[in-house]
Amino acid sequence: MTHSRENPSGGTGLGAVDPGQVLLASGLAGLGLVSLVSGDFSFVWQTFQETVERREVLARLSGAFLLVFGLGMLARRTAAGSALLMTAYLLSWVLIQQAPRVAHAPADIGVLLGAAESVMMVCGCWMIHTSIAQRECAEDPGLAGTRRFSPWGIRTAQALIGISCLILGLSHFKYTQITANMVPGWLPGHIFFAYLTGAGHFAAGLGILLAVAPRLAATLEAGMIGCFALLVQLPGVISAPASGQQWMKLLVTTALSGSVWAVAYSLRGTRWSFAGHREIEVNP
Repeated sequence: MTHSRENPSGGTGLGAVDPGQVLLASGLAGLGLVSLVSGDFSFVWQTFQETVERREVLARLSGAFLLVFGLGMLARRTAAGSALLMTAYLLSWVLIQQAPRVAHAPADIGVLLGAAESVMMVCGCWMIHTSIAQRECAEDPGLAGTRRFSPWGIRTAQALIGISCLILGLSHFKYTQITANMVPGWLPGHIFFAYLTGAGHFAAGLGILLAVAPRLAATLEAGMIGCFALLVQLPGVISAPASGQQWMKLLVTTALSGSVWAVAYSLRGTRWSFAGHREIEVNP
């Protein structure tokens, strides 16, 4: 099913602004800057072997890549290519770092959580690349013959983010006390909020996977993760502005929110209520 589109830029060729693109790109670029300054990897990839030779050099090279191509995702001319390179780079981390750990301990929620966060960023970058490329084809019909978009690829990315949301939800139930300790002190019922947000992750994952109000599910999930950044991670940065770990937590959460916003944006042509699988495929 093909959805008709209008150019929201009013002919300027800028296309619609994807909030996920801004959040994900900013989060990744920020992580790159922190890695450059600290000489360490983002805590999402902290399992990188401490004994690896020249680890600090590799961390700074990784940081430079994230910074350059994260910023590239924010520039119109380089956004599509930068998002594609970022997809490949982050995917390499999943395959090298996360996949062996998941294969070794497939029932360990903590291991699955780390993999899920990485997979969400991979899928977010891929969906942003696809979205930008589709907008360019819509603005310049001459490009349509040179580019092909697989609905299967889009559906797979959406499904992987849906599965990742389920894992995020399970982690709240598995590590309830740890999650509760992250709830701001001025809020009552920390355990209640740990369960509530876990249920929210789980419901969003099911909504995206089963195409039950997937646009609404992705939007609410992205908003909830964004609230975590504002209410949990940002105060940590304010209280310890020199802490690289606090900055990394904020930036990773920002990037995760952007990844889910990218899914919500990909579903902008669908209804807010139930949508069959044909409707949630985005075609140029």
